[in-house]
Amino acid sequence: MHRSFLSKTLRLPVAITLMTLAAIVVPQAHGEVKPFAAGFRAEQMQVTGGTQYVRVGGRGPAVVLLHGFGDTGDMWEPLATVLVKDHQVIVPDLRGMGLSSHPEAGYEKAAQARDLAGILDALKVQRFQLVTHDIGNMVGYALAAQFPSRVSSWVVMDAPLPGLGTWAAQLTNPKVWHFNFRGPDVERLVAGRERILLDRFYNELSANPGGIDEQTREHYAALYAKPGAIHNALGGQFAAFARDAEENKVLFAKGGKLPMPVLAIGGDHSYGPAMKTELESVAAHVDGAVIANSGHWIMEEQPKQAVGVIIAYLGDHGAR
Repeated sequence: MHRSFLSKTLRLPVAITLMTLAAIVVPQAHGEVKPFAAGFRAEQMQVTGGTQYVRVGGRGPAVVLLHGFGDTGDMWEPLATVLVKDHQVIVPDLRGMGLSSHPEAGYEKAAQARDLAGILDALKVQRFQLVTHDIGNMVGYALAAQFPSRVSSWVVMDAPLPGLGTWAAQLTNPKVWHFNFRGPDVERLVAGRERILLDRFYNELSANPGGIDEQTREHYAALYAKPGAIHNALGGQFAAFARDAEENKVLFAKGGKLPMPVLAIGGDHSYGPAMKTELESVAAHVDGAVIANSGHWIMEEQPKQAVGVIIAYLGDHGAR
């Protein structure tokens, strides 16, 4: 019934419809992080220099979900629960994050994208839809730029891309001071205080800090307190941004704008409609949506809105 309603609604212009859907949904209570449905299996899959923890569930057209910093693949449970009914859903923990292993190198996003392509090869997935957030956007761009024929559509949420669009201006934003917050002494400062560090992100980058509940904060704090986790996030994922920027410029110069349809989603207290403009600099066919009453943490702050918008778009832009 839900899918039927969305299918009829999407006869209207996509960008207008998605913006309207986001605006009319009443804000809801924010639930705790839940385990994935029993139909999902999880395994450590071999990648360059280590393993990557990957959840796989369902049958049908493939959808790959990539998380960012402050989360793990666990953030996607509300969306995965809906998608798994008629899709094959693939949810990795990014390199060095969550339950993946902790190699010292290989955090350039283009390299991570090649590892993901290898994971998809092992799963016998050739073509897929892509949904990403935060650092997942950066890996997602590198994946789509290097393997454009494999990505049928891309939903990208609330973060810019190194070296492209307004990236240079973003680096002067005081809210991203953490891009250079790394090194042995920083790690000693954070050790045992991972929850304090994550609270800074949840509190400052949300529309309402109360929208990110205690259980969610504790869940991710425990994962980021695992040995090597903060080191790999700060000294791995963040430290690679400068190299990512240069590699992205090369990818863009070689391939030009991405050919697949793209939906750029921003929280109205974060990137908002600017996400559409951001992605128009790197993709040829971009629609936009804004999630109401949300900051950066869209899947935690407004999961029902986000799931409705994403499901509608994926249904209208499936593999062809």
